[in-house]
Amino acid sequence: MTATSMGKDFVLSVEGLTVSFDGFKAVNDLSFYVDENEIRVIIGPNGAGKTTVLDLICGRTRATEGSIKFRGKELTKLKEHQIVHAGVGRKFQNPSIYEDLTVFENLEISFPRGRNVFGALMFKRDKEVIDKVHEIAELIFLKDDLNKQAALLSHGQKQWLEIGMLLIQDPELLMLDEPVAGMSVAERKLTAELLNKITKDRSVIVIEHDMQFVADIANRVTVLHQGKVLSEGSMDKVQNDPKVKEVYLGH
Repeated sequence: MTATSMGKDFVLSVEGLTVSFDGFKAVNDLSFYVDENEIRVIIGPNGAGKTTVLDLICGRTRATEGSIKFRGKELTKLKEHQIVHAGVGRKFQNPSIYEDLTVFENLEISFPRGRNVFGALMFKRDKEVIDKVHEIAELIFLKDDLNKQAALLSHGQKQWLEIGMLLIQDPELLMLDEPVAGMSVAERKLTAELLNKITKDRSVIVIEHDMQFVADIANRVTVLHQGKVLSEGSMDKVQNDPKVKEVYLGH
């Protein structure tokens, strides 16, 4: 299957992707494809290569072999900031927000015009910026907390703020590493609602261990094991796959 198999263009096409660390293949001849407006959840036991896959897509780690195409553009040769500018956003496991700034300022500083030195010098808090900050704050359930210092937010709210800081840059592909880790049940439900809302305009890849949350959001699930795809399909399909039960869900 190729990136345009059967005339179909994918947002993301990963083909034959391999990365070796001292002879150990953390990702081994991996191929998968992400559609427009899809939430793809990657699950698998610890050490399956899940976070490494995100590192490869966002340019943090260089592939040993294979191809990663985003809207037909090869990413494996690009630097991290070039991949961000191409439209790929990444959230890591621990929230990286500016704790001494307010929620408003965190979102404002992430607005695309402020991202380079020249943009930051010329940056004006105009109506466009203010409107966009308010729009994103409402989306991430923080519209009543815009003037609150980010350090005072709950753990879940910090996760939402970081998602908001990515959304304000309007990526076409958003990658989230364990976004609901440490959240309350209520916050997890709201996060599922948020992710289902934002895929109207973009595709999302999520790494997650919480199976209830996966069931709430996933269009398709890819199960990794030892750097390869073990199973792929709907949540029902992978949950009932004997191979998956054996290596993952049974433990």
